[in-house]
Amino acid sequence: MLKHITIRPAEGTWVIRAGGAVLGESGRALELTEGDMPGVIYFPRDDIATAFLEPSDYRTVNQHIGEATYFNIASKSRSYDNAVWSYEAPKDEAGEIAGYLAFEVQDGVAVEQV
Repeated sequence: MLKHITIRPAEGTWVIRAGGAVLGESGRALELTEGDMPGVIYFPRDDIATAFLEPSDYRTVNQHIGEATYFNIASKSRSYDNAVWSYEAPKDEAGEIAGYLAFEVQDGVAVEQV
């Protein structure tokens, strides 16, 4: 059986910006690829200014990864609802991203390699 999830170290240094502020920078990020979808960068929680994150009641379930919990980003200019997610207890195939944070790229939120 082919693996549906691929996780590898993300090359270089990655930064997350929201509302013009840098929320974090990491040289330890992971890139998760699911099937033929574009890769998603996951940041170690220790590399993110989590004071800007507010827990959300929103949840989703991915059949290959598990249940995702969400956070809102509270910036000075606005709130970005459900813009951050984490798999606290992912399925074995995605175990490496447990507790890491991923960000939805949208107007005002950017994930960039520097």
